[in-house]
Amino acid sequence: MAAQIIGAIVSGSLALLADAVHMFTDAAALVIALVASAIAARPATERNTFGFQRAEVLGALVNAIILIVLSVWVAVEGISRLVSPAAVEVEGGFMLVVAVVGLGANAVAMWLLSAAQRTNINVRGAYLEVLGDLIGSLAVIIAAVVIVLTGWVQADAIASLAIAAMIVPRAIGLLREVVHVLAESAPSGTAVGEIREHILTTEGVVDCHDVHVWQLTRGAPVFSAHVVVADEVWEHGHAPAVLSRLQECLASHFDVEHSTFQLEPAGHVEHDAHA
Repeated sequence: MAAQIIGAIVSGSLALLADAVHMFTDAAALVIALVASAIAARPATERNTFGFQRAEVLGALVNAIILIVLSVWVAVEGISRLVSPAAVEVEGGFMLVVAVVGLGANAVAMWLLSAAQRTNINVRGAYLEVLGDLIGSLAVIIAAVVIVLTGWVQADAIASLAIAAMIVPRAIGLLREVVHVLAESAPSGTAVGEIREHILTTEGVVDCHDVHVWQLTRGAPVFSAHVVVADEVWEHGHAPAVLSRLQECLASHFDVEHSTFQLEPAGHVEHDAHA
């Protein structure tokens, strides 16, 4: 980041400066990820009974907002340079050297984050930002080559706009995932109907209702349901066995470790207002 800032000042490249600012947000995102992960690791309390895993989601929300603000700034400045290209002087050679260094740094960062981003929404936010940096470095390299070979300085502004255009979809995607979690929607790829079918095929189960699936954060799904069991299950004391089978089904088939079942006898009347 420091090299890109110096390179942007010396070469006059907006694309380098945009990539440097984006890398600054990456550094900030990693700090947010570190703090959020530390908070999420704290044990549950009587007030926060699910623990603090939602801290990762809030960290990802901050990342998404930073990305959107950054992309707007880069787009405005890039359009300004396209409108007034005569006022811009860009040293393509120096710009090219710094962009190559940035490409290498981003490649290493992506490799370091690649494993954790599959299971942690907050680290995924940082990973996507670094991915945008890497593609941005490629765009800067192409612009620098064009400037060196042709002297067409508008290539720098176009590269800046390309960086902004690459940032926006990733920021929106991350923001959509955060909203999905905070709205307590079913995790992506989870078929609630299929879960209900598995429950109904369990021996001793005659009905199932009030099925809810949501997630605390990426990779932490939570499930609850009301399950009506046959009268003979209660008569012969088999309710604990039915409960164990249901929990094992959720854990093995749907990777849900935290499941809550309310077992009910046939004819049970709900006391909730929506029954």
